[in-house]
Amino acid sequence: MARMKVAQVSKPGGNFEIVEREIPEPAKNQVRIKVLACGVCHSDVLVKEGLWGIQLPRVPGHEVAGLIDAVGSDVKQWKVGQRVGVGWHGGHCFICDPCRRGKFVLCVNEKITGVNTDGGYAEYMLSPAEAVGALPDDLSDADAGPLLCAGITVFNALRNSGATAGQLVAVQGIGGLGHLGVQYARQMGFRVAAIGRGADKTGLAQKLGAHHYIDSGATDPAQALSKMGGAYVILATAPDSKSMSALIEGLSPDGKMVVVGVGQDPINVMPADIVLKRRDVRGWPSGSSIDWEDTLNFSALTGVRPMIEKYPFEKVNEAFEQMLSGRARFRVVLTMGK
Repeated sequence: MARMKVAQVSKPGGNFEIVEREIPEPAKNQVRIKVLACGVCHSDVLVKEGLWGIQLPRVPGHEVAGLIDAVGSDVKQWKVGQRVGVGWHGGHCFICDPCRRGKFVLCVNEKITGVNTDGGYAEYMLSPAEAVGALPDDLSDADAGPLLCAGITVFNALRNSGATAGQLVAVQGIGGLGHLGVQYARQMGFRVAAIGRGADKTGLAQKLGAHHYIDSGATDPAQALSKMGGAYVILATAPDSKSMSALIEGLSPDGKMVVVGVGQDPINVMPADIVLKRRDVRGWPSGSSIDWEDTLNFSALTGVRPMIEKYPFEKVNEAFEQMLSGRARFRVVLTMGK
């Protein structure tokens, strides 16, 4: 049997081990993907630390770009040689109530790529056919990877927020999620306010497309938004629940905060702040395969790209540490040898 290399976690908190395994054969409803690039996401910590009851050893990675290498007997929609990607959503059951309503990302039996199944820190991986999306020719593999998680999360949150062109949309945080959120918000025609800490981020915010930059270290961002008439949407990307809580008063009447950054503490909301001005606080998860096709196509059309640092697959431990350090600008991507 042909062999492949994978980077697996064998024990909680342990380093990634590059080992050889047999290249797997796809089941009847699966495709096999030759991985060309895979983003390193902070959510991969779940596997690294053995959280959520994840069974180890496991190969993480849910920002996968590559080529279809083989298809199962029942797969009709995908062909060998197609460029495809796989994100966080790794398959659904089709029979639960959310699936029957077409809300596949809310499937009660949802599989998560690289969590429930082995993911893209490997030369080859398997995926259910319904969890695969096509990659546009205008996007490189390394650029496409982060858009399959960070990109789709902020793109989907913004396009489903109810905001219309010309309205004020604020993006809290200019990091791995936020630097994409600012770009998408600008390309969707919103008036964009980026919220960060430090005057040194002004130039970056403007380069990404922000019309306004609010330095949270120098001013109260909620008051600054209120002086602009209030934000119809605040996209909360930095996982700081205290900062999110302080921003709610910066929403306009009927405004909403859409949370995509997952902090460890509660978001505190005064009932009067949301009741009297009919404000909302809601979360938004990633999306399913058709959503990341939309994300990738929009990105290719408008020029939205992630800022990335590339590492060869063999340096997976170094790449993961760079992601954890917070020094990366802004997404780390593993690249596989051709």
